[in-house]
Amino acid sequence: MSRLNNRAGVALGVLPLLGLLTAACWAAAPEGKPTGFWIDPDTPGARKARVLAERGREPEATLLRRIADQPVAVWLTEENPAPRVARIAGQAAADSRVPIFVAYNIPQRDCGHYSAGGAGSDRAYRDWVARLAKGLGNRKAVIVLEPDAVPHTVAGCRDRARNDRLALLNEAVRTLKARPGASVYVDAGNASWIKDTDALARYLTAAGVKRADGFALNVANFQTTAASEEYGDKVSKALGGVHYVIDTSRNGNGPPPDNQTPATGAEAWCNPPDRALGVPPTTRTGHPLVDAYLWIKRPGESDGTCRGGPPAGQWWTDYALKLASAARENLPGREETAAEPAQEETATPGTTASPSPAAAAPSPSGESPSPAATSPSPTPTGSPVTSHAPTSPATESPASP
Repeated sequence: MSRLNNRAGVALGVLPLLGLLTAACWAAAPEGKPTGFWIDPDTPGARKARVLAERGREPEATLLRRIADQPVAVWLTEENPAPRVARIAGQAAADSRVPIFVAYNIPQRDCGHYSAGGAGSDRAYRDWVARLAKGLGNRKAVIVLEPDAVPHTVAGCRDRARNDRLALLNEAVRTLKARPGASVYVDAGNASWIKDTDALARYLTAAGVKRADGFALNVANFQTTAASEEYGDKVSKALGGVHYVIDTSRNGNGPPPDNQTPATGAEAWCNPPDRALGVPPTTRTGHPLVDAYLWIKRPGESDGTCRGGPPAGQWWTDYALKLASAARENLPGREETAAEPAQEETATPGTTASPSPAAAAPSPSGESPSPAATSPSPTPTGSPVTSHAPTSPATESPASP
């Protein structure tokens, strides 16, 4: 990654490619305000913290603020994401900050598991992505593209035509990257899932990762940062040095045992007990290929109706309190992460994955040919299609009483 201009007063609209995930993201804005990731002031966790404080339950309110006071991704699942994207991107730009979005509407989303749904057709998905891009306009944002879509495809997600899905992702990358402020990371699953990193890299390439800014790991999962970096480095090497980001929202205690709880039948990844918040969002990763640690999954939102949890994506106060409490001793405060002071960044080895016309792309679908489509989809591996569902759709549900 090349050194980026970190001068005070740099215009928000001219930072190149990965500018929003480097020290320039923290550079002083023209008004002198620090820049960084946008924090939603009205999440279910923030509302619940206010309610608890009003009821005199300040210790619990303080714990919830460990979540509410951090920048967390906004999941986009609604039919028309443009209004909400425009509103949030506008608010963030006014505060000299950068929002994080998750595009989560691919057809046959989550292979029909806990977060089943998505656009009804390929054409509908293309229109959806176009509306997202329109809502963003020229403002800056980080976009994590379609959690689980690529690894599910590697694993042979039902009867979904692999070329169609990869072509859709490739087109989505192209549409979003046409917006000058968008940094796009294609989801690549997690360190415990697809073991054949070379096969995963071929699928990511077909999905347009080399036109994007990199890939995302561990979304809504619990793999340790160290394990994610070891895995990410292997995937990156197979891709020729592509950068990546890691979801650290709930990995403070690492993954749960990889089995089912006999009493509940719940899968290990679904609302597992004894987990903890991980390192808060920051671009200070100390790793030349890792652009940022992000909270992509909102801690405290349910993985699904397992272990007594509410439906996927809904706020669960009890679980949030346990996550925050477990991280009590090692979770930095907001001032150390979300609003880090401006500083000069040392140039890091390697460079950003730049758009490449020669990047392998999937064969076009019959519905809407892709100009970049040049090669067929890779042969799928034998990995089982197990649900590693992110299950964090956007939710407007009020804080629980």
